[in-house]
Amino acid sequence: MNFMKKKIAILGSTGSIGKTLINILKKDKKNIELKLITTNKNIKELIKQINIFNVKNVIVKDYKSFLKLKKVLNKKKINVYNNFDSINHIFNNKKIDYSMSAISGLDGLDPTLRLIEFTKKIAIANKESIICGWSLINKKLLFHNTKFVPVDSEHYSIYSLIGGLKNNNIECVYITASGGPFNNYPLNKFKSITPKSALNHPNWNMGKKISIDSATLMNKVFEIIEAKMIFNLNYKKLKILIHSKSYVHAMVKFSNGVTKILMHDTNMKIPIFNSIYEEDKKKIVTKKLDFSIINNLNFKNVDLKKFPVVKILNKIPTDSSLFETVIVAANDKLVKLFLQKKIHFLDISKVLLKITQEKEFLKYRRLIPKNITDIIKLSDYVSLKIDTYDI
Repeated sequence: MNFMKKKIAILGSTGSIGKTLINILKKDKKNIELKLITTNKNIKELIKQINIFNVKNVIVKDYKSFLKLKKVLNKKKINVYNNFDSINHIFNNKKIDYSMSAISGLDGLDPTLRLIEFTKKIAIANKESIICGWSLINKKLLFHNTKFVPVDSEHYSIYSLIGGLKNNNIECVYITASGGPFNNYPLNKFKSITPKSALNHPNWNMGKKISIDSATLMNKVFEIIEAKMIFNLNYKKLKILIHSKSYVHAMVKFSNGVTKILMHDTNMKIPIFNSIYEEDKKKIVTKKLDFSIINNLNFKNVDLKKFPVVKILNKIPTDSSLFETVIVAANDKLVKLFLQKKIHFLDISKVLLKITQEKEFLKYRRLIPKNITDIIKLSDYVSLKIDTYDI
C-alpha cells in the first residue's frame, strides 16, 4: 500500500500561529511533508523548522535575512527565495492538501491570494486580509475550488456550529469578548491607561497589536466584520457579548428555537488543530472541562461608554468596500502611536469614530477593491493622513 503524506505550506511559520501549527505537526511528523515555510527575517527559527521537517522550499521576505540564510545553507539542497512570485514555481500547478496563511497585516494578502490556487484547503489567520480583501479572496476560492477554513477561535466556532459556511435558518450569532484588561476598570481611570497596562491581557498571551485591539474591543469589531463576510450574514444578526473567562467562543441561535454554544480552553492550538485534522479523527490533548466556569458563564452586553469603538459597526456598509481598509489602516496607525506613548488610550476610539464621519473617507463606502494595489495605496494614504491630525 502506497501511503501518501499530507502536503502542507505555512505562510508566516515563525510567528505565533505558525509556531503553534509547527508544534502540532511535530507530533505527526511521519505523515507530513512540509512543502513551503516562510518568514520575514526570523531565520534562526526558520532553520530549526527546516531541520525538523527537512523542508526544501523557503521564502525569506527581508532581503538581508535572505542573503544571510542563503550563505548559511550554501551547501544544502534547499531552495531559498526572496519573494512570493516563487510560489508558482514551487508548486508547478500541483495542489497540496493544506495551507496556513499566518503573515500578519496587509503583507499577508498578496501571498494568500497566490497560494489559494495551489492548495485544496486554506486556513487564514490574518484579520486584515479577510477584512480588506475578502472580495478578492472569495473570488479566488470559488475559481480554484479551494476550501476555506477560518482559524480565529470565534470564527472556527461559528464554522463548526453552523456546519461549514451555510447560513440557512440563523437567527443570531453571538461572538464573545473577554473585555480585556479593562472590563471591570472604572471609567474615570480610562484617561490614565498606559501601554503596559493595556498589554496585560487576563486570558490570552498575544502580540502587542492584537492585545491593544482587545483592550479597546476593536478586535471584536474586526471579528464581526470578518463574520459578516465569511458567513455572508447581515450585521443585524451579529452581536458581541462580554464573557470575561473566554471559555465560550461563539453561540448561534437558529430559527427552529435551538441555540448552540461552542466552548474550549483559551488555546489557539484547538482551532488550528481542527482546521487541519477536521476529517482525520485525530486526538488532541486538552484540559478537562472547567465546571466552575461553566456554572458561572456570566454574559453581559458591551458597555459603550468604556468601549465606544463598537459604534463603528453602525458605520460599516452592508457590502464589502474600501471603507473597511480605511478603518483597519487608521486603527493600525493609532495603535502604533499609542504604543509609542504619542497619544492617549482614549484617542484611539476618538479618532476612529471621527474618521468614520469624515466626508473624505465616506466616499470609500461605495467603492469595491478591484485589486491589492487599491487596498495598499489607500492604507498608506490613511496612515499618512493621521500624521496630520492634531490629536
